[in-house]
Amino acid sequence: MSHELKADTGWRIWWQLTRPHTLTASFVPVFLGTMIAISYIEIHWTLFFAMLFASMHIQAATNMFNEYYDFTRGLDNEKSVGIGGAIVRNGVKPKTVMQLALLLYAISILLGIYICIQTTWLLAVVGAVAMAIGYLYTGGPYPIAYTPFGELFSGIFMGMLIVLIAFFIQTGDITTIALLLSVPSMLLVAAIMLSNNIRDLDGDKESGRKTMAILIGRKRAIDVLLALFVVSYVWIIVLVIFGVVTPWALLIMLSVKKPVRAILIFKRKVHNFEVAPAMKDTALTNTIFGFLLGLGLLISYLLK
Repeated sequence: MSHELKADTGWRIWWQLTRPHTLTASFVPVFLGTMIAISYIEIHWTLFFAMLFASMHIQAATNMFNEYYDFTRGLDNEKSVGIGGAIVRNGVKPKTVMQLALLLYAISILLGIYICIQTTWLLAVVGAVAMAIGYLYTGGPYPIAYTPFGELFSGIFMGMLIVLIAFFIQTGDITTIALLLSVPSMLLVAAIMLSNNIRDLDGDKESGRKTMAILIGRKRAIDVLLALFVVSYVWIIVLVIFGVVTPWALLIMLSVKKPVRAILIFKRKVHNFEVAPAMKDTALTNTIFGFLLGLGLLISYLLK
């Protein structure tokens, strides 16, 4: 069976460059943080959408930085799996990809200024750090993605931090419950990065990367991925048992099929194309889990 990847045409070139399947990783934490806040205060929807679009622009720009630097370092080719493919398959100039990424960052900064005006300028520092991490994940002389700390940084800054900022801009505070409910988001975003590194393990090893998956080996990396899934679900179950959050939070169990399938695929398959669905299921786990958790909190609020 041929696994040759075809070039995109027209608007699809630019759409795929953003890696749209990853954008839910920025939507869900904003949604979740806002739904945690809904029981504290009336939601400021303009702030919600400003935060949402800023996060999505930063995510898309990070993806473009990733594509630019992986290409310039010779890591991507026309057969690479999981990339936007704008440069190696669709002929977009690397300079154009970088310019688009910087444009998205500029838009994010403008949205961030609005958020700061409405809340506090301390968020400017937090936002600047988050944007720097987005760039340094694959950019700079020592890319974070090439180290064992990619999962840690992505989990904290793309998972937990976004939830807490979304909560803070609505309430002006960070509560214990917000911190507790941001933990699964941190773990599942880290799981997305880990699943990506498991899929790309052989190619990353050849290119000299030192990801966690490479250092501990494929089998143990899959075990760590399983642990991230299990802890995320058990975490919410325990919070429900102890009455910290509403039983409606158990809606997350409707998503459990996705991580189960991801682990089974990783255990049974090895080739990049064969395990690509496991990467997708991992991303969907984060999306569906976070959405269902936020939905459960919203239902509980509406039923009060």
